[in-house]
Amino acid sequence: MDSVYSRIEALCKRDKVTVTELCRACGIPRATLSDYKMGRSKSLSASTLSKISAYFSVSVEYLLEGESAKVSEDELKVALFGGAKVTDAMWEEIKRYAQYIKDRENGA
Repeated sequence: MDSVYSRIEALCKRDKVTVTELCRACGIPRATLSDYKMGRSKSLSASTLSKISAYFSVSVEYLLEGESAKVSEDELKVALFGGAKVTDAMWEEIKRYAQYIKDRENGA
């Protein structure tokens, strides 16, 4: 099985959604992922990867490359706060807000 598809399945499992539910939410024909999984198509379009990455709040690079593409927590802190000191309380608040946004977008 292709590693991109494995990562998509793992993300579905993490978020407790089926691949079919993912496809429906993203407006992707279920056959697109089925064909990819079975090797009937060799790649997913940039549009499809973008929709899936947005749904799971991961980068397209993560879908393509896996853990090596993950941004570290320190890199996120620098990006969000411009290098200013970030306390644990500040970071926890950012994570809670991010979860709130994700839940709101997913209709939770």
